[in-house]
Amino acid sequence: MSMDAPTDTPRSGLDLLEAEMVRQQADALASLGANAGMASRIAASIMTSRRLLLIGMGASHYANRMVEPLYRRLGIDAWACTAAELMHTPPPMPRTTIFVSQSGESGEIVELLKAEAAGEDTFGMTLDASSTLGRTLPCLVGAGGSEVAFAATRSLVVTLALHAVLLAALGRANRASVDSLERPVIPPLEDALNALAGKTTIVFAGRGVFRGVAEAGSLMTMELARMPTLGFEIGQFRHGPLELLAPEIGVVLFCGNEADRAAVASLAQATADAGSIAVVFDCSGGAPIAAAMNVAFSPRQDLAAVFAILPALQRLIISIATRKVDRVGEPIRSTKITREAS
Repeated sequence: MSMDAPTDTPRSGLDLLEAEMVRQQADALASLGANAGMASRIAASIMTSRRLLLIGMGASHYANRMVEPLYRRLGIDAWACTAAELMHTPPPMPRTTIFVSQSGESGEIVELLKAEAAGEDTFGMTLDASSTLGRTLPCLVGAGGSEVAFAATRSLVVTLALHAVLLAALGRANRASVDSLERPVIPPLEDALNALAGKTTIVFAGRGVFRGVAEAGSLMTMELARMPTLGFEIGQFRHGPLELLAPEIGVVLFCGNEADRAAVASLAQATADAGSIAVVFDCSGGAPIAAAMNVAFSPRQDLAAVFAILPALQRLIISIATRKVDRVGEPIRSTKITREAS
C-alpha cells in the first residue's frame, strides 16, 4: 500500500478570494431569480408598517447601509443598525425587521434571535438556509452557499442582490442592476494601484449608496492589507478629518451621479493640495475630475452603480494587499465568522 502524501494541497487565502469573485455575478443573478415569493411577503409587511430595521454585522451591516437610502426614497422609514448596538439599545417602536447575515451564524445575530421572540414581521437574509438564522426566520436566501474566503466579496454582492429583489417587490425596478451583473467591466487599475499601494493609510468616502461602499472598502482593506483605513460619508470627511491629509495618505472617492461631482472634486483638490492624489471611482458619466486619478465606468446610478464598481474595487484592494503583506486572505487574528457576541 502506498504511503505517499496526498497530492492535493489546501488552497491559499488568495485562491479562495479569487474563486469567490469568479462566481459572484452568477450567484447574484441566480439570487435575483429565486426569491420573488419571499420578497413579496416581506414587502407586504414593510408596506403595512412603513418602518424597516436592517440588522447586521461587519460587511452585512455595510450592505444594509448601501441600500438604506433606497428604501427611504420609497417612503419607508428605514434604518441600518448593528446587532451589537441593538443588544444594548433596542428600538422603541414596532417595525418590520430583517436580520442580515451571510453565514447566518454571527454571534450577535444568534444572541438577538435567542433573546427576542420572532414576530410575524421579522425576517432574515442569508446565504445559508441551514444556518441558525435560516432555520429561525423566514429568509431571502442567496445562491451558492456561504462564503469561505476571508473578507466579503461574493457574499456582499449576493446580499445586495437579495436587497434588489426586495426593492423590486416594493416597486423599484432592477433592470439596470441586472445589466451591471451580466456585463461586468473592470477598467485599467494599474495607475490607481501605483498611487495607493505605497500609502500608510487610505481614506474611502462616498455619499448615498456609496457611503456603505466606502465603509465596506475600508473594512476589506484593513482585513486583507492589515493597514489602517477609514470609511466616511463625504460630508463627514470634510468636517474635521481633512486634517489628516498628507502625502502618505491615500484617498478613494466615489462619484455616483452629477450631483456628487462638486463635493468629490473639492475633496480631490484638497487631497492634491496636501501632496497626495485621490482615486475617483466615477459612474456619473461626466468629464474626468482634474485634480484626481479617475477610474471611469459607464453611467450608472444606485445599486446598478454599486454592482458595476464593486468588482473593480475588490480587485484594487486585493492588489494593494498583495504589495503589503504575505499570504493575503489568511487572517492571523480573526475568523470568518465571529461567534462571540460583543
